Amino acid sequence: MHRTKRLPLLAATAVGCTLAFAAAAEAFPALPGLSSAQPKITGVPEPTVLSPGLAQVEITRGSQALDGGTSAVPYYGYDGDGPLLPAPGDLPTLGHKVEATKTEPDKNTYLVLKGQTGPDAQYDYGTHFLFQGHELGSPGYITRINLDANPAHRVTLMSTQDTDGNPLSTIDGSTWDPFAKRLLFTSENKNSPEYQATLDYPMKVTDISGYVGRGGYEGIQNDSAGNVWIVEDVGGSTGTVNSHAKQPNSFIYRYVPNDPSDLTAGGVLQALQVTSKRTGQPIVFHSGQADADITSQDVKDLHTYGLAFKTSWVTVHDTSTDGTAPFDANTLAKAAGATPFKRPENGLFQPGTDFRSFVFDETGDTNALTEAGTTYGGFGALFKLTQAGPSASSGVLRLVYNSDAVHTGFDNVAFADTKTLLVAEDAGDTLHTQRNALDSLWKFNVNASYGDPSTPAPVRILAQGRDPSATLDSGFQALGPSSSTGFQNEGDNEITGVHISDGDPTVFGILGAKTPRPFVAGSGWKAFYTAQHGDNVTYELILHR
Repeated sequence: MHRTKRLPLLAATAVGCTLAFAAAAEAFPALPGLSSAQPKITGVPEPTVLSPGLAQVEITRGSQALDGGTSAVPYYGYDGDGPLLPAPGDLPTLGHKVEATKTEPDKNTYLVLKGQTGPDAQYDYGTHFLFQGHELGSPGYITRINLDANPAHRVTLMSTQDTDGNPLSTIDGSTWDPFAKRLLFTSENKNSPEYQATLDYPMKVTDISGYVGRGGYEGIQNDSAGNVWIVEDVGGSTGTVNSHAKQPNSFIYRYVPNDPSDLTAGGVLQALQVTSKRTGQPIVFHSGQADADITSQDVKDLHTYGLAFKTSWVTVHDTSTDGTAPFDANTLAKAAGATPFKRPENGLFQPGTDFRSFVFDETGDTNALTEAGTTYGGFGALFKLTQAGPSASSGVLRLVYNSDAVHTGFDNVAFADTKTLLVAEDAGDTLHTQRNALDSLWKFNVNASYGDPSTPAPVRILAQGRDPSATLDSGFQALGPSSSTGFQNEGDNEITGVHISDGDPTVFGILGAKTPRPFVAGSGWKAFYTAQHGDNVTYELILHR
């Protein structure tokens, strides 16, 4: 039973007016495409190449000392457990770290706020801020990039523990919930808490796992009704026959709160269920049958252009009957008959659809040897879920794009206008080596029919390079697994945290409520991404005039 309170009539009308205005807004510029990704060459750094007319400006980097930092967490992208650079000739061994743990700032959330404070009570921190959780290290932590601040106050350490004094888990996803007036943070570790946090300094961070559950959560977004949509990334079992492919094992969730202004007032967690075109029954997970699921007809159908699938939402957990103790959402979603996907990581509402269309990606197997291939979604995909409204109980799912080895490992996404979706790859070191190609940032038209051979192909607008630090780390990884070398850091750079927003903290600023205008002078819209791993540099994307 849905108990969500709706937007007040005035607010709902205003959102509708905003959307009507948005339809006529300027489109994302027609940037020329890049013909190839940057190669991966042993021991050789590569520069990042951007589409002509596009440029990137460094906002901050991993070695930036934190405003309010501690000995355990001294820098934006490094823990305090080792040197920032290895000593000449030093090699990793068990029990010996050649360099500090790189914390990997992840999803960016941009907000324009007044009255923000920090460790320096006499300092004016400005009005433009970028919030991030960090994916690795111990403890987990949250930072705020103060875009108007001087170097000494550029990045503030906001929190390393929750309100009960527990160290924070590592964090992947984030968003701003304007109904609850809280930042929401997710962890890709399926056994770790999910959090909500206040904006004040120091942040008050609370565990909300008893309401939204625990899973391999990454993407998290609001809709206009105050529901919270969560995209899960949990790798499944590899098969015996299909030993380079993984069983679909992740779900799309929707948390329907009793009161959108207070997520801890209880509510219902739901998961998406897709009906098979073949049997008319729900497409479900089969325990102990990884090979059968990896190459099933249903998985093939899901990755076939032109097919439309009926969907519904099934209840995973209801606080009114199940209580508020933390729970395993993935296990309960399987028991409820929800439909698993191949590692979806992020999703957004398409602007101009009044929150009726939700687009999400699949990362896939990130292995060129996947036996699933493109036919069974081995390289991932883009999907669009269309409903009568954000709180509707049913809808229709269609394939937008079926990936291949060139376009794969899809992770962070950002709408750049009503139809243009920027999609970042996180293909991983193994696939980088297999295809001799680092990651790319792609431009997709989510309204296009990519199954039609006459449809223009996706456009590469950024070819990620590899900085010297990541090149060195890739070399350390090549020495052997961490179990034998003790090396704890990732290798090649990754494009993460792709985020386009005008920073509006009101309900009218929910991503999807307005048409993004990131490169229109005076619009207030900004585009960010982080070159994760290596030097962990966060950039703003701008037009080069």
